[in-house]
Amino acid sequence: MTTRGQCHCGATRWQFEGAPTWACYCHCDDCRRNCGAPVVAWLGVPVTAFHWTGAAPATRESSPGAYRHFCASCGTPMAFEADHYPGDMHVYAAALKDPGAVQPAFHVHYDKRLPWLKIDDDLPKYDGSVVDLPEDAVIFPKD
Repeated sequence: MTTRGQCHCGATRWQFEGAPTWACYCHCDDCRRNCGAPVVAWLGVPVTAFHWTGAAPATRESSPGAYRHFCASCGTPMAFEADHYPGDMHVYAAALKDPGAVQPAFHVHYDKRLPWLKIDDDLPKYDGSVVDLPEDAVIFPKD
């Protein structure tokens, strides 16, 4: 299975083979500010299954060891890599060709959520990041 995504203008595109390893909502300050959104939906993908298929993205080190990839033409945020997530590429679910095809299974950095954003789902809500999840966490929705 090949999953594809792209920026707003279509210049920067990507794809990955196989299924994502996890899907979540993130409420951290960095993700919100990077996208100008109250919450961001992510997919975790093995970096070995991921590759850019269009114009190479621009990259900015947003904090030490954390890299945000975005379209150099239109500025759309595309992906995130970090030294503390070795072997993972995080891609924005909203940049998928079919963003409705993947349902996030949990929330991270829930303690950072904006007070005016009301979350009404029954998904697990964690205060830490993906690497802080409990061993028994459901990280991908069951079909």
